[in-house]
Amino acid sequence: MPKVTKHPRLRAKTYKGASGQVYVYYVYDMRGTGKPDVRLGRDFDAAVRQWDHIHNKAPRIAGTLQEAFNRWRERELPQYASAVTRRCYAQNLTRLEPVFGRMAWDELTLPMLREYLDRRTAKTQGNREVSLLCLVWGKAKLWGMHALAWPAAGVKNWKNEEQARSFDVTDEIFTAVYAQADQVLRDCMDIATATGMRLTDVRTATVPVGGILQFRANKTGKAAQFEIAASPVLSAVAERRAARKVGTVLFLTTSTGKTVTAQMLRKRWDEAREKAAAKAQDGGNKPLADAIRSMYLRDTRKRAADLAGNAGEAAELLQHSSKRLTEQHYRTKASKLRAVR
Repeated sequence: MPKVTKHPRLRAKTYKGASGQVYVYYVYDMRGTGKPDVRLGRDFDAAVRQWDHIHNKAPRIAGTLQEAFNRWRERELPQYASAVTRRCYAQNLTRLEPVFGRMAWDELTLPMLREYLDRRTAKTQGNREVSLLCLVWGKAKLWGMHALAWPAAGVKNWKNEEQARSFDVTDEIFTAVYAQADQVLRDCMDIATATGMRLTDVRTATVPVGGILQFRANKTGKAAQFEIAASPVLSAVAERRAARKVGTVLFLTTSTGKTVTAQMLRKRWDEAREKAAAKAQDGGNKPLADAIRSMYLRDTRKRAADLAGNAGEAAELLQHSSKRLTEQHYRTKASKLRAVR
């Protein structure tokens, strides 16, 4: 006799993190339907609420934003190549659904959007969530779910004001952390600052072929290549890699030829940064120590932008379609101008 359960098809799954910790998350079992299981998150109460929506078909979603959320999650979300992007969008959806899911299309107004942003404690993240809502709104219009204009269409400055993070990775800061890093972290910092790659691309770029380092950006899908011989830094990394017994096709490896994970880099970075900051503090240079502690490993991409000859070269190196984006968020180096008299 089958086991009787209060929540049919609600299943708990477990997985182990990189540090050995065990996590539990819940899914709605879709076996027999030809569709993948629906992830319900790690919070049991929230999972039960979502289970109720799916299993008991309540509340009715036809003609509501929830209908579009479900369709976008099923059809559009899997098309994003970046796992990070998919995860962030999925998290944004889980925040939007409880607030806007039950609304009919003509019920959503600009004051409601503004109130949502006012209530969000994470102001910048709130902007990202509303941007996703706008994206889903547009897709739903293409799907014929509604024929309405976006409530904020034509309105300027209605979102939370954002300030681009300003941080200058000086030679002093970079050298201080680099001196405390092990070879794996140094190789990562060298590749990132030489090429402007994002950290995910640094970890997943494959070994150069014919003296050419090629990669396709995980986030944007744009392809690029670098001539190893033209870069002393990349040449040194390639030489070290060639001297190892390597069990992976990736360019960045450990000293034993193993794959480098994001967790490995994060741990190495935290340790090297703290050692560098402590050394500066002990030497009586507290401003330097504070600056070191404020630096992130991803700031190596900013350093690459500053090392480029000009803003145009920096935008090309970072594969930005807009030079304005590079200048606003990455290049902190002051422009050299010529006095006219």
